[in-house]
Amino acid sequence: MRKRRVPDVVVRRLAMYLRVLEEMGPGDPDRFISSQELGDRAGVSAAQVRKDLALFGEFGKQGVGYQARFLRDELRRILNISRPLNVGIVGVGELGTALARYTLRRWAADQNYPFRLVALFDNDPAKVGTRVENLEISPASSIPTLARDLKVRIMMIAVPVSAAQGVADLCVAGGVRAILNFAPCKLQVPPQVHLQQSDVSLELEQLAFYL
Repeated sequence: MRKRRVPDVVVRRLAMYLRVLEEMGPGDPDRFISSQELGDRAGVSAAQVRKDLALFGEFGKQGVGYQARFLRDELRRILNISRPLNVGIVGVGELGTALARYTLRRWAADQNYPFRLVALFDNDPAKVGTRVENLEISPASSIPTLARDLKVRIMMIAVPVSAAQGVADLCVAGGVRAILNFAPCKLQVPPQVHLQQSDVSLELEQLAFYL
């Protein structure tokens, strides 16, 4: 299943379905949820829910729906977050610091949160050796070594545009297979590395069109 090519839009919807199920809380462990209810809460049609889930197996019963706890656990498995994933952040400015604090505090407060922040990097000598919460900031030049040693699976890049590609190259050298880039630029990475772009300015510009 993991080798099958699944469209990014489907993966995004799977994450939405999982969020709906997690927001329902523990409740009745035997509760069922219909594709209509799941779709309404996720903002898609019931038919789309059924089509997306059918790509990965049969999870529901016709006329009954999906057993909520079972589907939640299956979605976590499909999304590869049924176990902790080590993540790192490069660039500990205002954005990087906010991301670090959020990730560390969420990990401490939510036993189901899978993203464990294990590394912070920056190239500012004044920041190297200082800490965010209890995590020490390492020099960016150590990314290739520390990323491998700490088994960093996902790296968040929150550096200026001028430094972003060089940082991405260091992450690739460190064996990082997934990058979330907050720098407003397009990065070049090898085919085996999945790159996700998060551009707040672009999202705001798109929203402004509708005003």
